Amino acid sequence: MSDSVKKKYLLCFSLIAIILIVDQALKFWIKTHFAIGDSVDLIGDWCKLYFVENIGMAFGVSFGEEMGKLILTLFRFFASIGIIWLLVRMIKKDSRYTLIISVTLIFVGAVGNLIDSCFYGLLFSESTHDTVATFLPENGGYGSFLHGKVVDMWYFPILEWDWPSWMPWFGGKHCEFFSAIFNVADAAITVGIIVLFFDQLVCQFSSSEEDTEEVETPKEEKKVNRLMENTACEDVTAKPDVDVSKEDTVRDLVTEEHKTEVSKEDTALDDVTSETKTDISKEDTALDDVTK
Repeated sequence: MSDSVKKKYLLCFSLIAIILIVDQALKFWIKTHFAIGDSVDLIGDWCKLYFVENIGMAFGVSFGEEMGKLILTLFRFFASIGIIWLLVRMIKKDSRYTLIISVTLIFVGAVGNLIDSCFYGLLFSESTHDTVATFLPENGGYGSFLHGKVVDMWYFPILEWDWPSWMPWFGGKHCEFFSAIFNVADAAITVGIIVLFFDQLVCQFSSSEEDTEEVETPKEEKKVNRLMENTACEDVTAKPDVDVSKEDTVRDLVTEEHKTEVSKEDTALDDVTSETKTDISKEDTALDDVTK
């Protein structure tokens, strides 16, 4: 296992542990100290802790009654298994940090709300507008396994206004931004989706640039290939001249060698002829001496 993979495992475990601890600790405190609808202003009147419970999806969105709650809990359970399997595969493949962080945030957010859905009905008494819940009540919890309610508390009513009565559909209605109440797990999921979106956007943009470079590169390669072909053609054209010149030179050398050998043969023949003439002269002289 490489150091990069080890660091990514450590990063994931750290994010999961920190977010789960903060999420569950805040939910536990809210559940055991707030009645439904209680609130505390944190920054002015636009940042509050406001206790509500929901049996549905993130940001207080409902999804049916008991059967819908069961289906949603089971969906969260199997989705969490699929996400952790995907996350482990991405870490083993040494994927980008942004991709791993985004999937980790989505996973830990799903697990945070899954804990509420699975166990809070067994661990806490009912929260109402008048009573605060207790942890591990003597008479048991307010619900069964997989039927717990998700605790939400973050509330940011940044802007509020009333639509004019003359406007169609919205006339006379009171509007608020941001009206959804959520928890730390919901925030983790939202941030994870945003990071994932920008990661894919940047990746797509980078891929487009690479494709553009790949399209431009063959044009340059074609130019280079043409130049190389022209150069090769010129070399091929020049080679016959060089070869003819070489052949002429070799022919001249052979001719000179032949002339030298013929000259040597003539010289040797002259020497033999001279020697023969000398021998004949000597024989004539000897014959004259004998005659005398």
